[in-house]
Amino acid sequence: MDTYPLGSYTVGRVGFGAMQLPGPGVFGPPRDHDQAVAVLKRALELGIDHIDTAQIYGPDVANELIREALHPYPAGLALVSKVGGKRDEQGNWLPAQEPDDLRAQLEENLRTLDTDRLAAVNLRLFGAGEAVPDTVDRDLFDRQLSTMIQARDEGLIDGIGLSNIGVDHLRTALERTEIACVQNAYNLLDRTSQPVLELCVEHGIAFVPFFPLGSGFLPDNPVLNYPAVVREAQKLGRTPAQIVLAWTLSVAPNVLLIPGTSSVTHLEENTAVRDITLDEQTKRELDGAATAAETS
Repeated sequence: MDTYPLGSYTVGRVGFGAMQLPGPGVFGPPRDHDQAVAVLKRALELGIDHIDTAQIYGPDVANELIREALHPYPAGLALVSKVGGKRDEQGNWLPAQEPDDLRAQLEENLRTLDTDRLAAVNLRLFGAGEAVPDTVDRDLFDRQLSTMIQARDEGLIDGIGLSNIGVDHLRTALERTEIACVQNAYNLLDRTSQPVLELCVEHGIAFVPFFPLGSGFLPDNPVLNYPAVVREAQKLGRTPAQIVLAWTLSVAPNVLLIPGTSSVTHLEENTAVRDITLDEQTKRELDGAATAAETS
């Protein structure tokens, strides 16, 4: 299955995430402006029709690069953004969760992307640090959802997404409205969001994992260095990242990837995972990787 619905859009299962286009720490201008523009143009040439971004990437930098490279946007291109956070002058990530904050951020996304409507916007929740909130703050969450529903009813967004949520958040949201997509951390060794993924499968909601390759901040990335990943990469003549992304696609038909890069070569490698089929033994071993890691 090469495509999956994202709200009213149908997109390829391998998209592009714009988070790596700004400078270090997702802050400030790109290291190489022309290369960043080239990556975005090449993404469309490769058939990518789902681009994930946010006004806080930069801030403004990712959105303005997308506008420069791709505007006027082709029909069928799903531009997805997020609201719920802000940056300070040092580049720190801070929550901005009140309805007025969400509305202002949404309008900033529309302005910097120079578009009247987005395919979806994710409401990004904040727990302690980067963790998923332990419980649903029903009063705040209801007001947040009302803001998102109003934006959809006004035609500013086509679909409502949720990010960094637990099962209770999704169940609560589905009592009020349709949900187009969910973005949660999920990878080979971190399946914390497995119950959320399964609920998304049940309701036909696109599930968009972030950090599918694990943390890029670790010197010895355990996901990319997992033995079965390394072995399969050598056998197929692929990179470990390609094997991990191919496995992530195999987890469920509603999984949509948005791997990010500021390199055309890496973009082409990421897109090529659509053509990788893992053998049954490797698939079983990778499926059990999280359990094996917990017991080792």
